[in-house]
Order: sequence, then C-alpha cells, then structure tokens
Amino acid sequence: MKAVVLYSGGKDSTMAVYHALKNGDEVYALLTMVSRNKESYMFHVPDIHMVDYCSAAMEIPVIDVLTDGIKEEELGDLESLLIRMKDKDVEAVYTGALASEYQRSRIEGICEKLSLKCISPMWHQDPVEYMNEIVDLGFEVIITSVAAYGLDKKWLGRKITRETVDELVKLNKKYGIHPAFEGGEAETLVLDAPMYDRRIVVDEADVYWDVDSGIYNITKAHLEEKYDYSLE
Repeated sequence: MKAVVLYSGGKDSTMAVYHALKNGDEVYALLTMVSRNKESYMFHVPDIHMVDYCSAAMEIPVIDVLTDGIKEEELGDLESLLIRMKDKDVEAVYTGALASEYQRSRIEGICEKLSLKCISPMWHQDPVEYMNEIVDLGFEVIITSVAAYGLDKKWLGRKITRETVDELVKLNKKYGIHPAFEGGEAETLVLDAPMYDRRIVVDEADVYWDVDSGIYNITKAHLEEKYDYSLE
C-alpha cells in the first residue's frame, strides 16, 4: 500500500515510519507542516528544520508545507496537501498519535472525507511500555523542548534512555506528566533509528530558557555513517 507519514522528526512520527515499513507499505513521502505559529495545536515546531536530516538518513523524500498554524484553519492546509497526495495514488496516512483525541479525530476526519485510510499504530499503547520500546529498538532520541513543571533546563538536549523513562514515571506520579509527553510536556528529535542508514550528529545548539519552559535549538549538525561492527 502506498502511504505517507505525517512527520516532524520526533519520536512518535518516526515510530510511525518504522511501523509503516514494518507493515510492508511503500512510504511515498514524509509530510511536514511547518508552522509559523509556535503555539500550533496540531503541528510540532521546535527544530522542525531537522526533518531534512531525518529524510536524508532514511532516504525518504520530505514534502514541506508552510502553515500559519491558526487553530482549525491549519487543518485546511493539511487537507490541501493530502488532496495532492491522493492525486499521486497515495492510499493511506500514518500518524504518530498516542492519546490526543484532538489531533487524531481531525486527521481521521480529513482522511475519511478524502477516502484515505488513517493509521495510528501506537494509538492507546501503554506510554511507559512505548517509551521503553523506543529505547530497546535502538532509537536515539533527544529532548528538544520542555514545557511542564518538573522538567527543567537540564532536560534540554538530553537523550532518552531506560533511566530517563524511570525518571519520567516518577514525575508522572508526582506532577502528572505524561510519560510519553502526549500532553505537550516536551518535544523530541530522533538522531538515529533502525531505518536510518546514517545517524544525525548535533554539532552546535543554543539553549533558550524562559521561566518554566525552554527550547534546544540545533544550529549545526551533520550526518555520519553508521559503522557495522558485525563485519569485523
């Protein structure tokens, strides 16, 4: 089946790519909505420019579309893009939705209108099991923004590991933080994954902190070949 993936470079949309390929579907393109509004309800904003590196690492083309990011109106921009994809014989749209009914219902509504299949492979998966699965599969994920009580400046740029997940479980019990950040507590970027033929290396980044939230803004990066030690 010919499919596209709504893509941001974060852990959830990259896991959606992983599942699409695992299902044997042809991923025609990664669809990235670039929002002018940093408060977009639908679309990922921090380090969105890094999708070009992710696209190159997976050798899957990315289609960028600029949107004003105005609540509800931004859905029209997505619909216009999916109409173009339908004209390319795309049959399905993969999303990284976990628990957000707001996002999932709106994307499903557009897909239903256009007779496209909407697939959200991680929908309602246990968040702690999901985060540990990401680590166990070999995803290298860093945190690019935080906006929740309990997540301070030290979390920016931090890699997600089993130990990180354990800390998030504790923060969930103490502050109610969603362990997989589905409440907007944080955004992420995938530097490496099983379907990457090269990994992303961050060379330079600026940390911006404002009272109780912050962004890890990557200003310089490169792709690095992945050495296969099994060939030794």
